[in-house]
Amino acid sequence: MRNILAATLVAVTTLTTSAQAQFILSGNDEKVSFNDEGKLVINPPGKDTVSIIDISMRTSPQIVANLRLTNSIFGPPTNLVITPNQTLALVANSLNAVQEDGKWKFVPDDEVYVIDLTAKPIALIDTLHVGKQPSGMAINKAGTLALVTNRADNTVSILTIAGKEVKVAGTVALAAAGTPNQQPSAVAIAPDGKHALVAKPTANKVALLDIDGANVTYTGYDMTTGIFPYNVVITPDGQLALVNNNGAGGSSDGQVDSVAVIDMTLSPPRVVDQVAVGDGPEGMAMSPTGEYAVSILLNGVGNTPKSAFFHHDHSMVALLKIEGKKVRKISETEVGGLTEGAAFSPDGGYLYAGNFNDEDISILRLEKDKLMPVGTLKLPGHPASLSGAEP
Repeated sequence: MRNILAATLVAVTTLTTSAQAQFILSGNDEKVSFNDEGKLVINPPGKDTVSIIDISMRTSPQIVANLRLTNSIFGPPTNLVITPNQTLALVANSLNAVQEDGKWKFVPDDEVYVIDLTAKPIALIDTLHVGKQPSGMAINKAGTLALVTNRADNTVSILTIAGKEVKVAGTVALAAAGTPNQQPSAVAIAPDGKHALVAKPTANKVALLDIDGANVTYTGYDMTTGIFPYNVVITPDGQLALVNNNGAGGSSDGQVDSVAVIDMTLSPPRVVDQVAVGDGPEGMAMSPTGEYAVSILLNGVGNTPKSAFFHHDHSMVALLKIEGKKVRKISETEVGGLTEGAAFSPDGGYLYAGNFNDEDISILRLEKDKLMPVGTLKLPGHPASLSGAEP
């Protein structure tokens, strides 16, 4: 029944060809809201969607399809990816809402959806089963391998990609059996395809993986990056990695948090700097040019009581400038309420940020080391995650 629901196409507009389109994805979760006390409210399932958006016209993006696919706001906003050639999209569903004794609760899912972006209309073509609570996802630059972090069972699933065929090729354990759950939440693959980094929030560490074709192994080497590392990205030249240290365990607390800077050219890689960014860094995006990155700050929005001293109505985007191996915060821009995921345009000139509370996407233009708001795109639901094609 769920697969039938997942395959339902609820809105399509005309799309010329996928070669002309430049896609981003928005995963929209309609099961979750927060009351004035910051308490979670669970709504009945069945209304989630994934929006496929063409950003070829930077300030006038167009939704080309909305697929009825289950999504979850829980976990970093990195549960969806697009292949570099923009032919396939992969979307992981972390949690499902189930009813027990008349009340709704969340339980881990294990599904990854495969979407054909070249089909007319765009369509779900397969559903894979991986580990428990798949959350973070990444695809290598060649478009032949994807990794999925399974937050509930301390593992990473390996997916191979050949044309439009995606298969589960194995699983990598990140801890010994019986080890307390380290909640692997996000993953980034180095541009040369030989290594990957996995954020392990409850261990306060980032793990290093080795990659040889479809053979992925855990090196056993972890870096302590900060408190509750939640998201990780790697520069296009492979020299640096940046890690969002959330600090408050997936929320805000009014304290300043940091982005850890990892030097990937060292053997082994290690943290060489910390950049103060603001309260509650969660979403993260790297510019395809490698000159900038953004850290999305919750800023007291979401699961925060309105009476809290650190409550705000708007999230913030911290813009980071990368010069060689030096990273610094250069500006901050207000966006919408409870901003989760973000994605740069392929040329790096624009940023798209999903505002969960407002059911829209902020469109920001990069101008002289600042992100300037230039518009919004209304969505059919609440964006819990956002992603573009792997650069």
